[in-house]
Amino acid sequence: MTFSRVFILAVTFSLAACASTTSQDTQQNAAALSNEAKPQIVKSRDGSFSGEVIGTAEPGSKFSSLQIGMQIHEVQAVLNSAPDRSHTYETGKRWIPFYFGNDARRMQALYNGEGCLIFADGNAWGGAGGDLIQIQHDPSGACYQP
Repeated sequence: MTFSRVFILAVTFSLAACASTTSQDTQQNAAALSNEAKPQIVKSRDGSFSGEVIGTAEPGSKFSSLQIGMQIHEVQAVLNSAPDRSHTYETGKRWIPFYFGNDARRMQALYNGEGCLIFADGNAWGGAGGDLIQIQHDPSGACYQP
């Protein structure tokens, strides 16, 4: 065989091996995702919007008494503490002309040993906001993504 044929065969076999490895990795990732908790869509306390609850609260945890739609000050009163870490970020709604809703910014808060909370943090000018829109029950803290 010539060098070019050997080279082509070697490349073909290595690509086939990569393809089978990639499909195995994809299948493993899909299985891992199916085992993760799927978000539950839950109505807010007043029924005006829906939020998400991810995972299940540990029995006796402080997060078990939280409800979608609570204000930041109510959450801090229930948890009896400020978050261990937090950050804010803009949503895509920030760039919608004439959007005056309270979801142009969001705040993610980590409570060690409990999980993460996401609040609608107000409009583009700093007004409104503070509604709890997502509860992530994750004592490991892996939910926090700054």
